[in-house]
Amino acid sequence: MTALATPLAPARRPWRLSPARIGIYAFLLSASLFFLMPLYIMLVTSFKSMDEIRLGNIFAFPVSVTVEPWVAAWTSACTGVSCDGIRGGFSNSMWIVIPSTIFPIMLGALNGYALSFWRPRGSQLLFGILMMGAFIPVQVMMFPLVRILASVGLFGSLPGIVVIHIIFSMPVMTLLFRNYYLTIPQELFKAARIDGGGFFRIFLQLMLPMSTPIIIVAAIMQITGVWNDYILGLVFAGRDNLPMTVQLNNVINTTTGTRLYNVNMAATILTSMVPLVVYFVSGRWFVRGIAAGAVKG
Repeated sequence: MTALATPLAPARRPWRLSPARIGIYAFLLSASLFFLMPLYIMLVTSFKSMDEIRLGNIFAFPVSVTVEPWVAAWTSACTGVSCDGIRGGFSNSMWIVIPSTIFPIMLGALNGYALSFWRPRGSQLLFGILMMGAFIPVQVMMFPLVRILASVGLFGSLPGIVVIHIIFSMPVMTLLFRNYYLTIPQELFKAARIDGGGFFRIFLQLMLPMSTPIIIVAAIMQITGVWNDYILGLVFAGRDNLPMTVQLNNVINTTTGTRLYNVNMAATILTSMVPLVVYFVSGRWFVRGIAAGAVKG
């Protein structure tokens, strides 16, 4: 009795350095250098003294590394009339970002779930109206929102700016979750209905546990969007609740005294640290979430 022949593994194609591959690598390398060069210049400049910066060689490594610009940017840089650094803006941004991420994701998931499975009468019209709001420029709605928040006593407060971010994020959050839930088989929802599940029970026990990929995508988009916002924080936050981006603008555009480029670069990196960390830590989850249905439908 002869032994069964094992199937042969497919032969690997030999790796060759073809002109097309050389062109692809050259393009990727040049694109990487193009995007990384500003970050490199900011980093090396932030560790230089002003005497070394005045020499004019922006690409050179610092001869004597100093962290004083970072300390000054955090504790003593002037952000207007006060010179307390951007640490106050960091705490304000955290108080704005956390609720402005949690509540839009919760409401967007609930809206997307309702529009995907329950589909009440007029749901398509409501979804179309909600999507129209995503294309209206912020400047058009700014003055009416200022009047509304002022009339209810929320203008210039942290709850007020959180409400504004929730309003402006609802169309995109609803779209993300609706498109994601449309990829889930309707049979799961119908089986849960047959088992006696209600609206919130199906959402909390079935749909929400299956929504981890899109929740990560939505959280990354919301955190980076709210943290990098400037115009809404400038208008709605008030003087005592200015986010980090507004304070950074005040540091860089100050017209009094000598322009401290090393402090400006350090303040810029500190301001962008949270989005950078989020992207580096959660980048692969973002790609998985997109591939799992975030832009399908």
